[in-house]
Amino acid sequence: MKVEETPAKPAATTDNRPAIVAFGDSLTAGFGAEPGASYADFLQKDLDRAGLAWRVVNAGVSGDTTTDGANRLSEVLAVKPRVVILEFGGNDGLRGLPIETTRANLEQMIVTLRNSGAAVILAGMTLPPNYGPDYIRGFEHVYQDLAVKYKLVRIPFLLEGVATDRSLMQRDGIHPTGRGNEKVAATVMKYLRPALAGR
Repeated sequence: MKVEETPAKPAATTDNRPAIVAFGDSLTAGFGAEPGASYADFLQKDLDRAGLAWRVVNAGVSGDTTTDGANRLSEVLAVKPRVVILEFGGNDGLRGLPIETTRANLEQMIVTLRNSGAAVILAGMTLPPNYGPDYIRGFEHVYQDLAVKYKLVRIPFLLEGVATDRSLMQRDGIHPTGRGNEKVAATVMKYLRPALAGR
């Protein structure tokens, strides 16, 4: 009687490409979009199409504030990222948290990530007009000031060309659809590609 041999499982392959970590909240996580349709997913496709050998790690958690992000730094550092796209602050602003808290947490994340050897790309945010011009101005200046202080590449507004197009936004008016995330990835790629040249 012949005993059939079980075919050997292929060895798991290790992805040795350097890591780009998309680190943020629901906008990074792809909240509400279909699986595989976060901006980080589309960014990976854009990099692959361009022949750039990088892997994108999605470290987005819906609902996170900058305080939550600062508390998750060790998880991101464990990936040993060469580049981090830092996207936090929206939930701080929507909750009306003190701007100085947002600034301090973002600065802590920037300094820690840079000290680890990672380049940081800072994704700028804004808020709906009902939060008042003074609060919004102060909120937006956090990103501008930190980018200047640490000489960071700054994406002026992550949802540029998306937030104002209702066809690219979900019903909540806060989160992009899959098609919206595809456009967000194109915006990120515009700022990311020059940064990769020096890495």
